[in-house]
Amino acid sequence: MGPGRLAARLGLACGLLLLLGGPAGRGSPGAPPREQEGGLWGRARYEAVKQQLGAVGALSRRYWRYLACRVWREGCEEEEEGSSPRPGWSLPLVGQDYLDILSAWYCSFGKCCETGDCRIVNNITGLAADLHGQLHGQHLAKEVVVRAVQGFLQSPRPEKALVLSFHGWSGTGKNFVARLLASHLYRDGPKSECVRLFISLFHFPHHKYVDSYKAQLKKQIREMVQLCKQSLFIFDEAEKLHFSLLDAIKPFMARYDNKGQMDYRRSIFLFLSNLGGNTINKVALDFWRAGRAREEISVELLEQRLRQELLEPAENSYALSRLLRENLIDFFVPFLPLEYHHVKLCVRDAFMALGLPYTEAALDEVARMMVFVPKEEKLFSAQGCKSVSQRINYFLP
Repeated sequence: MGPGRLAARLGLACGLLLLLGGPAGRGSPGAPPREQEGGLWGRARYEAVKQQLGAVGALSRRYWRYLACRVWREGCEEEEEGSSPRPGWSLPLVGQDYLDILSAWYCSFGKCCETGDCRIVNNITGLAADLHGQLHGQHLAKEVVVRAVQGFLQSPRPEKALVLSFHGWSGTGKNFVARLLASHLYRDGPKSECVRLFISLFHFPHHKYVDSYKAQLKKQIREMVQLCKQSLFIFDEAEKLHFSLLDAIKPFMARYDNKGQMDYRRSIFLFLSNLGGNTINKVALDFWRAGRAREEISVELLEQRLRQELLEPAENSYALSRLLRENLIDFFVPFLPLEYHHVKLCVRDAFMALGLPYTEAALDEVARMMVFVPKEEKLFSAQGCKSVSQRINYFLP
């Protein structure tokens, strides 16, 4: 729950704290006996309470930013740049003890964490565990994602935003990993106000409006980073983005020169693409034909092959944009094609997610419904694990 939702509750809490903290709330030694409450003393107490509640209601926007900074560390930079709130608006009204109480009260249900922003949790241990248990057949993606994100988050002053480019066939887990990242970096997961998903053909469908899209996209990125310094931007179907859109967001991913520009160094950009899928699959097939385990495939080998394909003069956005030529992509994350036993594990997970019992025969029956390629070997699922859940519906009573 962000500060916007808590404004009313914190205002009420401040009022209650003021009432409890004031002389009338505690009962001073010189207070008149309680039977006089209906007389002049009762009227005076009423006026005192009214005055105190009025002071809470009159808190300025500036003071609210000060309170937000002290409680959940938001808006602190803006306050630090200017002068501190007037003494009459700060500690005498809501002292340090009251701020500590408010902070503890908020964090009791807001799940405050070490990041200083209650919306951000950065649970790398949980991310690694879920990738290990739920992402099948992707030893490279597991390794690269955890290493890249952990190193980035642990860096006290990164030089630039983190940019990851996911490549592979449909259904191999690119969207799944993006959702896991959002779920383990942010308290509210993909629904967090710090996460924004762009789907190429949905958000930017017409090339004739590309100039308008560029202006809107840059504006949204700026506003997101103002709202949440560690923002996560996900671009699905990145190969269908117009190359000038990729160039438009290039400055947000470039190195920070500290010349009056906004600081985007804590942002994370994910690009999800089917580009390079055939190249990745060919390497996996060659290893299989040579009798070598797919776990022997190295990320260095695939990254070299991917760069070669993506930089070939072709009508794809990556080749036309400056992301690759200016080395703005930090890590290429290859997703290997899924084999039969990987699909069975996806089927098992789908049964468990639906709370349904299953047998080995049921897992085999669903897995056999998928199409496998190439025609001779029938080694890789043409759809990965996509549509597995829908196929389970055939087995429901």
